[in-house]
Amino acid sequence: MEIYQLRAFLTIAQQGHLTRAAELLHISQSAVSKQIKALEDELGVVLFARTSSGTGLTPAGQQLLPLAEKTVASARELVNAAQKLRGEIAGTVTLGTIIDPEFLRLGAVLGELLERYPTIDVKLTHGISGSILERIRAGSVDAGFYLGALDDPVFRVAQLCTLTYLVVAPKAWEDKIAQADWSVVAQLPWIGTPAHSSQHRLVTEMFAEQGYVLSSVVEVDQEASMRSLVSMGVGLCLLREDVAREAERQQQLVVWHGASRPCPLSFVHLKARVDDALVIALYTVVLEQWAQAAPAAP
Repeated sequence: MEIYQLRAFLTIAQQGHLTRAAELLHISQSAVSKQIKALEDELGVVLFARTSSGTGLTPAGQQLLPLAEKTVASARELVNAAQKLRGEIAGTVTLGTIIDPEFLRLGAVLGELLERYPTIDVKLTHGISGSILERIRAGSVDAGFYLGALDDPVFRVAQLCTLTYLVVAPKAWEDKIAQADWSVVAQLPWIGTPAHSSQHRLVTEMFAEQGYVLSSVVEVDQEASMRSLVSMGVGLCLLREDVAREAERQQQLVVWHGASRPCPLSFVHLKARVDDALVIALYTVVLEQWAQAAPAAP
């Protein structure tokens, strides 16, 4: 059997859905199916069964899951031990990014990491916070940035700073929202974001606290697209304060002063990876770069 087959097994078990697992593993659904079929053929048991809601473990799959987890972890430990024997940190590490690279200080992080560890190969994958977190959980991403509160014992979480998100509206709506309260703002068109995004969580919480339910007219997953849609008059949304203030200075939109939301920005990886030399090298450099200067000014 191959380690990648076991990773596919673990990912499907975690997600409970073949399509979602394929997305996290960055391979086709048919490729995942072939990997699982090959693993089942070698083991001589059926690991998964189709259910009304997705893909569930069979009794045999449930019994073998802990052993698969130990095997994958042992393989990782073997690689780490070999690296220590060679006296170097080498290999490929996948970093999950969100929002814009300038704010994350990605250039400084990668520059320092590659200067300190020239034999490390870094792969970047961009997404929204929820998807990055799930990829870390599944093992297809080694560590990454995350927006929002995170209280999950499987993750090691290092908070980098606290961001502020503001409600912004089209410039043409300035008079309309100047004195508006929640009863007015909640009924205006809103630009939505995917359910796993930090903005979705923040807006949903904000609406719920005021006794309203968010109803969006369009859904996007990039902050730059949200800013453009607001400036074109499509609707309101939440934007990071530094982005909102810059757009306001350029007369592209207006800030509604009736609400704001704090949101922590963190760097995370699985606690099970605390002995992984590649992950710890990346984790250490990220924290060092963020400690060298205050968060970007809004």
